[in-house]
Amino acid sequence: MSGDKLRLKEKLAYGVGDFASCIYWAVIGTYLLKFYTDVFGISAAVAGAISLWSRIFDGVNDPMIGALADRTNTRWGKFRPYILFGCVPLAAAAVLAFTTPNLSMSGKIVWAAGTYNLIMILYTVVNIPYTALLGVISPDSAERTKVSSIKFVCAFAAGLFAKPSLPYLTDLLGRGNLQLGYQLTLVVYGVIAVSLFLFTAFGTKERVKPPVGQKTKLGRDLKDLFTNGPWLILLAMTLPFILCWAIRGTISAHYFDYYVGTQTVTLPFLGTHELGYKQLFGAFNVAGDAGAILGIMLVPFVAVRLGKRTTFLGLFIVALLVTLSYQWLRPEQVKLIIGLQFVGSMMGGPLSVLLWAMYADTADYAEWKRGRRATGLVFSAATMSQKVGWAVGIYFAGRMLTGTGYVANVAQTLEVLTGMKSMMGYLPAMCGLVALVIFLFYPLNEKRVAQIESDLKARRIAAGEEPASS
Repeated sequence: MSGDKLRLKEKLAYGVGDFASCIYWAVIGTYLLKFYTDVFGISAAVAGAISLWSRIFDGVNDPMIGALADRTNTRWGKFRPYILFGCVPLAAAAVLAFTTPNLSMSGKIVWAAGTYNLIMILYTVVNIPYTALLGVISPDSAERTKVSSIKFVCAFAAGLFAKPSLPYLTDLLGRGNLQLGYQLTLVVYGVIAVSLFLFTAFGTKERVKPPVGQKTKLGRDLKDLFTNGPWLILLAMTLPFILCWAIRGTISAHYFDYYVGTQTVTLPFLGTHELGYKQLFGAFNVAGDAGAILGIMLVPFVAVRLGKRTTFLGLFIVALLVTLSYQWLRPEQVKLIIGLQFVGSMMGGPLSVLLWAMYADTADYAEWKRGRRATGLVFSAATMSQKVGWAVGIYFAGRMLTGTGYVANVAQTLEVLTGMKSMMGYLPAMCGLVALVIFLFYPLNEKRVAQIESDLKARRIAAGEEPASS
């Protein structure tokens, strides 16, 4: 086996770390706003503001953790110690974030802000080094794309598990008490996540090292980062790209509960049934994550022929057209709503695979151009843009819900329902269009990436960092 190739066991060990991460990400992105408004008992506007400021504060921490990880040297490597020692505190913080204390309204707001900040900080401590690990697990760009594919199959599998199961687990474990149900459900998810993070920490290796003699100076690292043209383009594109999916993801639970509602659905071989929020929203989430997993499994075969850049553009255009179509879908077209979710996710799911693989390419580009490497900083600053995008998405959804007159657990007005429909269709599509235009300027096609990889390998051989052949 070539020294650049990875065994399937290690690829899986890396991938399941994103299953662990995305259990939290799926629950927070899909249910936190609804938990705050309908269970915890604070307004959508306040919940959105807490999310915005918490995630912006946490986003600022991302480059700090990335820079710290770049300077970490232990027997476990630079990045794996953060996964190993951070996973248990993260699980505990998630339970606290979904706990409802017996406090006044002002006390609840303080609790929500404090626990949300805590979970976001600890998520950063674990997830930034985990993400950066992709950039050092192999020097082979094509191999990293394969690993990224497994990572995102696991990510969407986490959504496929967590999003449909949460409403049923909260009922089962809470026995009619949703506050207790949410708390105990996060305990279950935490046990699963910790087990998988430990498999990642002990089952992977860090192979790509900074160039021999590189001195770690934060000012120089930041200068290298902000003169890295391809990275800057991806960074600028990531904010509206994430905002596109954040708006839809945040509002989708409300959309199904209040806009779609209960529908009579005829299913092949199963007859006609009246299905409510839990069944229909569960089917919507299963369709989305299943479509994403299928798309991710196919994308390496397409990307190797067309290149990451061309594949990204084609998939993104189709995904945006599907998203825009939700502007005209009626509640009784629930089978079309769910079917289009499958198609859109099959196109949109692989985009994250390609995006993070391209971020790894920009780390190679920086080393090729400047002779220096700061993998953790490259990924952490990118993750900062991602978190800000999600924060703005949740904040915007909360403000728009409140602005249209949303009141929890009652029938909604036409204005509220129209706003929900726009947040599923027109608004995310416009954010995605902005991201698409920015991405057109990304310069690293497959030919250039291959040349960079070849040049770096030659340098490492000359420096004695790896053998001339494997």
